[in-house]
Parts: sequence; C-alpha cells; structure tokens
Amino acid sequence: MASFFWHKVAGVVGASGVALAAYGSHGFKPADPHFKETFTRANQQQMYHAFLLALAPFSRRPNVTGGLALAGVLLFSGSCYASALMQDRSYGKLAPYGGFSFMAAWLSLLL
Repeated sequence: MASFFWHKVAGVVGASGVALAAYGSHGFKPADPHFKETFTRANQQQMYHAFLLALAPFSRRPNVTGGLALAGVLLFSGSCYASALMQDRSYGKLAPYGGFSFMAAWLSLLL
C-alpha cells in the first residue's frame, strides 16, 4: 500500500514541478531578479525531492521517508514559490523548516 501511495505522490510532485518549471522559464517575469532565483531554487528542490519520493517505497520506512520529503516540498518549495510569486520575502519564513525536513528525509534512509 505504501509503495502505491508514494509513487502517486511522486508523480504529482514531479508533474507539478515540470509545469512550474515551464511557467518559471516562460511566464514568470518578476521586477527583482532575486525572486526569479527564489522560484528556480524552489523548483530545483521540488524536482530533486520528487525523485526521493519515488524512491521512498524502497526504503525500510517508506512512510517516514515519504512523509518527511513531502513535508519538505510543501514547506520549502511552497514557501519559496509563495515568496517569489507574491514578491515578498516574508512568505519564505517556512523554508528553513522544509530544509530540515529534506535533511531528515535523506537521513531516514539510514534507518
């Protein structure tokens, strides 16, 4: 069951990452280049961790790995996207928590 679920989540995260990359490359034109960089970083991390979500079912604790990776995508990438799209740095306050979730997800592979 966990295998099927995390593969679906990986598919959604990966597909939305590709769509957001297309928007970031062709449609997103912020006045400040910092926000373009923030959007790009959010997208890169989303795509890297979509790969980890696809690998989660092969770990010993797929729900721990998948849950932490998904939390990281939502917190880190989500807050960076919000910050970039709203062009307001205050929306990025949750990004550090997402970064810790990413690190914990990768470390969960050691369990």
